[in-house]
Amino acid sequence: MKEIIINKDNNKCIVALFENGQLIEQYDDSDTVNASEGNIYCGIVRNILPGMQSAFVDIGENKNAFLHIKDIIPKVSNQTGNKEEDLSNYDINKYLKVNMPILVQVKKDEEDKKGARISKHISLTGRLCVLLINANFITVSQKIENIEERNRLKNLAKKILEENNIKNYGLILRTASMGRSKEEIEKDIKELIQLWYAVDEKYKDLEKEHKPQLIYKNYSIITKFLTSVLETDISRVIVNSKNIYDSIKKYIKEINKNNIELEYKEEDLMQMYDLKEQLDKINDRKIWLKCGGFITIDKTEALTAIDVNSGKFTGKKEREKNSTIMKVNKEATIEIAKQIRLRNISGIIVIDYIDMQNGNDRNEIIKLLENNLKKDRSKTQIIGFTKLDLLEMTRKKI
Repeated sequence: MKEIIINKDNNKCIVALFENGQLIEQYDDSDTVNASEGNIYCGIVRNILPGMQSAFVDIGENKNAFLHIKDIIPKVSNQTGNKEEDLSNYDINKYLKVNMPILVQVKKDEEDKKGARISKHISLTGRLCVLLINANFITVSQKIENIEERNRLKNLAKKILEENNIKNYGLILRTASMGRSKEEIEKDIKELIQLWYAVDEKYKDLEKEHKPQLIYKNYSIITKFLTSVLETDISRVIVNSKNIYDSIKKYIKEINKNNIELEYKEEDLMQMYDLKEQLDKINDRKIWLKCGGFITIDKTEALTAIDVNSGKFTGKKEREKNSTIMKVNKEATIEIAKQIRLRNISGIIVIDYIDMQNGNDRNEIIKLLENNLKKDRSKTQIIGFTKLDLLEMTRKKI
């Protein structure tokens, strides 16, 4: 059974997703957290760096944002975007001038020493779809694996765009669109297009004023989480804020999820399912496995390194060595997939397993990791083992 607990206390709001009493996702929507990913701005170009094919854009926040040429030119591929494009064929000075206004969207929040990463490729996320501005392709979430359903959704989306004479837009059908009717998907698309019209109109006004300003604020962490998760198999939501309770009640009615039990409790919910204790453990560097082994998680600016160690678990005889290694590595794989989701680890992730000599063993570990990552709502990609026997993967931040 999956349940959501939302605990609001002063300026901090915690949303936690539980499955059979175990914490599997958590987000902190604190007033001190300045999350801007997804926000759309009227920015002003301040500096152009031709040698780096990039520019710094003033979006009215603490630091100027970073814009690269690949996020300016139109996407050349529906699958890989501009990742494989030869960018030396382009000159950033042909696209940007100092002090010119520009419509951009934040793709990655600013960090301690770096400004936000921005793009001219604008997208708007709805309940069932993602609307891509100035694109011309339709694709379906990789989480939907059924070929017939993927084709059905693609054909539905294509038909909706054609019937409504909607051009110059691309679509991504989200996981929540699975099994949805044409009417539901059409409603979501039209609402997103109306939202884009409002954004575009506001930008045209601000463009004349020639100053950086926020045009569209993306959903809060809590709202974004609920928009995605309430479309799935949630049984119960418990909140201790009347305002949040009323908002969720209204939203549940809108999406016809009347089977979800919504409960309001005027008390601190941090003790439910030992939420506080489970949250405290998220910051632990070392996580022990049931077999006696352990994993360590170390986050750096460039990547997150995860190390697997046999710890107290060792085979008694030499011939048991391989089975010991595989037992630890398998248990570690299941825990790693769980921790990546729980901690919302994103970017490049490198896993240092206990050395496996057999290629079949490595393939078995990759398959196990793939199966466990299917539970994750975020997009993940397993690259494979390197020559140094390190497993590389990436994950998109939620």
